[in-house]
Amino acid sequence: MATEAIAVAPTFSANVARETGETTIRLSLQLHGTGEAKLNFPVPFLRHMLHLFAVHGQFDLAIDADGDVDVEDHHLVEDIGLCLGKAIAGALGNKAGIRRYGERHTPMDETLARAVLDLSGRPAFVLQAQFTNERIGTFPTELVAEFFKSVANEGRMALHLAVLYGENNHHMVEGLFKAFGAALREAVSTVDGGVPSSKGVLE
Repeated sequence: MATEAIAVAPTFSANVARETGETTIRLSLQLHGTGEAKLNFPVPFLRHMLHLFAVHGQFDLAIDADGDVDVEDHHLVEDIGLCLGKAIAGALGNKAGIRRYGERHTPMDETLARAVLDLSGRPAFVLQAQFTNERIGTFPTELVAEFFKSVANEGRMALHLAVLYGENNHHMVEGLFKAFGAALREAVSTVDGGVPSSKGVLE
């Protein structure tokens, strides 16, 4: 006979620390916040995107991090994504009383981005976007997928992102981060009832 651990109810806040030979990260997240972002790490474009994520999701997000960016940005970007995903999962506990699903279309000038997510406990990630430049400033556009894949895996969510159309690569990525923040805000909003699953559990 199987036994299951009883997860704690959502607190909507979490702190995550990660230290490896490549990165050191301290992250705190409040999902029911005011949109305040305190971001201290040496990847300027990701700082800009996570500020937008926090504002449009009304999350309080603080990150103090460093890493081997003299090699390239990959390790730090990926590990910040891992920590953010872990914080989301930790803040939601057994997910009782949350909406679970979120969806948002976000225009950014000539670009239209979409984020759809399910806090299902089953990680899945799809990104449909055709970036036309290898870099936005110094930031490699291939790291957009790496970041969101890390968030989805550690956050145990099904995350589907798409740029429906657009021309400017900065606008495309900005639209994705804004849409993700707004969709996650909807998914973590509270509703009456228990765990939003016919199985009675979201693992």
